[in-house]
Amino acid sequence: MKFNEKLVNLRKKHNLSQEQVAEKLKVARQTISKWELGETTPEMDKLIMISELYNITLDELMKEENEGKVINDPNNTNSQKLAGMTIKILKGIGIFFIIVIILYLFLMIMGLVAFNKVETDGDSKTTVIQTREEVENYEE
Repeated sequence: MKFNEKLVNLRKKHNLSQEQVAEKLKVARQTISKWELGETTPEMDKLIMISELYNITLDELMKEENEGKVINDPNNTNSQKLAGMTIKILKGIGIFFIIVIILYLFLMIMGLVAFNKVETDGDSKTTVIQTREEVENYEE
């Protein structure tokens, strides 16, 4: 549940109007409305007052829940997070090396084409490959 939704639920659970909450927190009713719509969020001193008003901890107030499970799950240890990051990094490195190999092969093929002269003898359908070095030596 998102923070703004939690504020609405807590207010309704305690049978309070936006105006009553605003009065207790010493803010305007429009401020409560903006918090509940998710347009703005309260400052720290107001968060403390809200937690005291609804008799909940700041953790309970601030932590978002996703389908009954807290997003900041304490069971998700640092080593599990590190393992997930390591896997992502290794995948990235693998993709990088694949791209490097493809570029290397492409440049090798382009180098062969650029530095070699390829001729085809039309009658015998054979291909003659001469390097520039051989052509220059032949001309001398």
